[in-house]
Amino acid sequence: MPTEQTESTRAASASVTGYRLILPDDWAQIPLRHGTEEAVRRILDEAFSRIPPGSPEDKIGPYKRELERRFRAAVGRAQEGKALDLYLPVRSVGNANLGASIVVSESRLPHRRGQAAHSEPTDVAMQLLSSDGAENADLSSGELDGALAVRREHIADADRGAALGSRRVEYVVSVPDDPDRWFAAAFSTVGGGDPRDELAEALVEWFDAVMATLRWRRG
Repeated sequence: MPTEQTESTRAASASVTGYRLILPDDWAQIPLRHGTEEAVRRILDEAFSRIPPGSPEDKIGPYKRELERRFRAAVGRAQEGKALDLYLPVRSVGNANLGASIVVSESRLPHRRGQAAHSEPTDVAMQLLSSDGAENADLSSGELDGALAVRREHIADADRGAALGSRRVEYVVSVPDDPDRWFAAAFSTVGGGDPRDELAEALVEWFDAVMATLRWRRG
């Protein structure tokens, strides 16, 4: 005889269809699969609306073009990585300073002939986090909303695509009830120009607090 399920039991048994993070109002979400252009246009229009009336057009025109170029470049880089969502501080966008970002993505591991159906989540998470060969990374693990989470923090040196080095923190989280599915959130900041400065430290602590708000959405 079947037993009656409570609302919480039904919610726990439903498959994960999404996620939720709580961020301050001055951070905006840009979806990267659908509705990207609408979100980009809305954020840019809001930034342009904060330009003081009567500002000289010979200065405002180049400013708008450079702001839009930098903003769209950040969105484009996230899309190249096939991410789900990009989060940017819209107040910084208005100041033409895109010095921090959060990129959310999802990975599904392929099955290979001759391998076990599923690998241990801890082993998979460590492999995913170390796949780019970053040295001197600070690794730790724990749980977020009941799911295994591995955290990595490291300093990325400046390269051809970035004028400054950056402080990066990544969380890779095993999606509940689906061993081959992984959620990833990657935070990056240049701090006040030095990824080791006090501003970078404070922003890393802030991102850790944001990740503590992760909750799964279930169908």
